Amino acid sequence: MSYETILYAVDGPIATITLNRPESLNTIVPPMPDEVQDAVHAATRDPEVKVIVVRGAGRSFCAGYDFSGGFHHWDEHLATDGEWDPGKDFAMATDPAMAPTQKFLSVWRTSKPVIAQVHGWCVGGGSDFALGADLVIASDDAQIGTPYSRMWGAYLSGMWIYRLGLTRAKEHALTGRPFSGARAAEIELITEAVPFERLETRVRERALELARIPASQLAAMKLVVNHAYEQMGLNAVQTLGPILDGLMRNTPDAKRFIELAERDGVGAMVARRDGEWGDYGQAPEGQRPDPRHVITP
Repeated sequence: MSYETILYAVDGPIATITLNRPESLNTIVPPMPDEVQDAVHAATRDPEVKVIVVRGAGRSFCAGYDFSGGFHHWDEHLATDGEWDPGKDFAMATDPAMAPTQKFLSVWRTSKPVIAQVHGWCVGGGSDFALGADLVIASDDAQIGTPYSRMWGAYLSGMWIYRLGLTRAKEHALTGRPFSGARAAEIELITEAVPFERLETRVRERALELARIPASQLAAMKLVVNHAYEQMGLNAVQTLGPILDGLMRNTPDAKRFIELAERDGVGAMVARRDGEWGDYGQAPEGQRPDPRHVITP
């Protein structure tokens, strides 16, 4: 299969979906959500595939939505005559056929188990995508967070809330502080963390372990767990989150934020947002992902 923003490959019982915009840290632009969903559907229909792995090429899993151009690559669904259209935004955000979040959550809805292989930056919409997987295995030095908690967004998938629990969810929602892969595993946001050198091997080990179980058994256990969380309000959160995200992208503060990014570059905007916190791109070297840790498809 040929895609613009991802790679798709099948090796025995494992299908691998690789976000493939390494020069941009795999930031999200159209048609990435559509292509991820299409690949997940292809793996789901393939009787030989037992497990799906999602990962990112280059130095990061995914650094969230690409807003370097003011988000104008989504204007078809968000704007009228060049201005934000709240009606369009609301309609897209809540329609499964159009909503990027819902397309990424195809990893949640597929009957097959999905493992997210996380390294480098896994932030913003990228973290919502990764946490929709069934197992999340990260490198120790990965950085997982939602900088949109401070400006220009809201929780999109609800996965941060349900995976963290009330106490830590409140703290993270209000601060947006990132967690290293090691810390994320310690607080049970993700399944486990390993040294980067072991990451691909460990993911394959876990995938082959799952592949030994009958597909129907895997589907049944995934369905019952997912259904339990959906009955606890997950679907409602996934409706509300993207609506609030649209509003938070268009407050006066948010518009100044984008104007700064367009005028002085994304780096200047990140420095303004995170400088006083000393994290994300403003963190000391030892608190950022090692740039030598690269996934080569």
